[in-house]
Amino acid sequence: MSALFLILLVALIGLGFLDPLFWVAAAVVVYGITRSRPDRGSRDRGGGSEPRDYRDYRDYREHRNRQERWDRRYYRQNRARRRNQARRDRDYRG
Repeated sequence: MSALFLILLVALIGLGFLDPLFWVAAAVVVYGITRSRPDRGSRDRGGGSEPRDYRDYRDYREHRNRQERWDRRYYRQNRARRRNQARRDRDYRG
């Protein structure tokens, strides 16, 4: 399937020298290829609550370790700010 897209892309790029509309078509094909692949390699950066599909335990462990590093880094970095906010909230409530 990807070989067909590659041939189409090369043909559109070649025809793009004749008519600029083919450049636009080539860009649409590239966009379609990069957006339609389910395993395109980029990790989901969202912090939502949607369930994740891990291919194996190694993917899960990698995600878990990355999330723990992120939590440790930003927890320490923002500890004073959270402590000050809690103090202001406590003082405001009386």
